[in-house]
Amino acid sequence: MPKVRAGSITLNYDQQGNGEPLVLIPYLAADYACYAFQVPDYSKHFTCVSVDLRGTGESDKPSGVYSTEMFADDVAALMQAIGIHQAHVYGLSLGAATGIWLAAKYPERVKSLSLHSGWSKSDAYLKTVVQGWQVMARAINSMPEVVIQGIFPWCFTPELYAQKPDYIQALSDFVRSRPKQPVDAFVQESDAVMTHDAEAQLGKIRAPTQITFGRHDMVTSTRFADRLKNGIKHSELHIFEDCSHAPLYENVPAFNEKTLAFLRKHAS
Repeated sequence: MPKVRAGSITLNYDQQGNGEPLVLIPYLAADYACYAFQVPDYSKHFTCVSVDLRGTGESDKPSGVYSTEMFADDVAALMQAIGIHQAHVYGLSLGAATGIWLAAKYPERVKSLSLHSGWSKSDAYLKTVVQGWQVMARAINSMPEVVIQGIFPWCFTPELYAQKPDYIQALSDFVRSRPKQPVDAFVQESDAVMTHDAEAQLGKIRAPTQITFGRHDMVTSTRFADRLKNGIKHSELHIFEDCSHAPLYENVPAFNEKTLAFLRKHAS
């Protein structure tokens, strides 16, 4: 995978497809490959640039305080470094939180914005959940197992576990196959989740925006939907009724169809 100097750090990224640039920002504890079920469809219409955020994958993992605003600055620097003036920007969960900052701080760089399972400001419930993941990470000292045993149950419905155990196993094997994130890097990255506050940034977003949630999500539930929808002027909202926090895995066909339709509508 190509690497590039972006500001003060080196970031790893993957590029596939042809068409207008589509920058895909991963969620917590994931690397660029987390959108493996989306890129094959998206890359038929867009040049997909999937990023390893700082602290993840093959990107640099400097010590220090991380923030969602910092991640947005990193992605903007990466776009500049590889010659992308403007792109469709897309993220799930932490990727969506980062996308809010990117669209607010660098409006000229964002043609459309896709916010999946996102939120504008962390509340006490979200912070408590993430603190629990941090406790588990320090105790187990293996991020793949933390993701599989501790984070997966927050991302999928009980029905998926009951009906598709082989699929859960395949997703688990996929997680174990990826570069292992150091625990200290996960703590720094998840601290950024807990301190996320982009409430004051929503009104600065000019790009047409798609907002989606899973009906059964508890982590970033539909409790955040009204704030995002009312705060971002040119936005539309969709709820995936049969999904939890990760519709991109739980109902791949419906998720890809709905998200790709939005992206294509706003492509030149």
